[in-house]
Amino acid sequence: MNTPASPPPPASSASSPVRLLIVDDDPLVRAGLTLMLGGADDIDIVGEGADGSEVAALVERLRPDVVLMDIRMPGMDGLTATEELRRRPGAPEVVVLTTFHADEQVLRAIRAGAAGFVLKDTPPARIVDSVRRVAAGDPVLSPAVTRQLMARAAGGAVDDRTSRTERARRRFAELAEREKEVAVAVGRGHSNAEIAGELYLSVATVKTQVSRILAKLDLNNRVQIALLVHDAGLLDTEDEESDGLR
Repeated sequence: MNTPASPPPPASSASSPVRLLIVDDDPLVRAGLTLMLGGADDIDIVGEGADGSEVAALVERLRPDVVLMDIRMPGMDGLTATEELRRRPGAPEVVVLTTFHADEQVLRAIRAGAAGFVLKDTPPARIVDSVRRVAAGDPVLSPAVTRQLMARAAGGAVDDRTSRTERARRRFAELAEREKEVAVAVGRGHSNAEIAGELYLSVATVKTQVSRILAKLDLNNRVQIALLVHDAGLLDTEDEESDGLR
């Protein structure tokens, strides 16, 4: 495992490089990602890990803004590591690495608070862009992948789906009316600017509403809002066919 010996600098500001921690059990993958991402002027690779069990200590010491986390590792897998990490106050954003477009593991990662995922065969420029976007608070899921995840989330036994819908509706009922409107718009995959135009609000107000929704419902990001809206049955078929989280 390669990590810098010197202590980390203070938390990054808007003009500082994105501090990135790479966690993957394959040293060749880590080397490739380091070479690929290290060439970006606005990304600073602060360390590497080979197993999910190392993540908590590395994050505490290195203070990354984003963790690029492999799902499949022989010790503690990336899903468990993500769940544990995102429960911490001030946790960094997590992007999971996977070889699958969408499966139960990816859905679990998103529910755990991961801000998105990238495939290991994704073109280098896209991976670099994904890290930048997540650091800026923009989840990384394409509309097609979101539809796959929503379909997976909707699966299971009828009793399970009914129970999930009831739980989601109870949580949704905790929101104020304007927050509900914003949440449904997020579930449709609309950007803050689109929501602002649709609801005659300023972009700043939409951002505030989204932050309130996340805080009230104890969610980590817009992807989880979208999943909750879907689970509550608040999107019609046309919405799900035409939209996805950008």
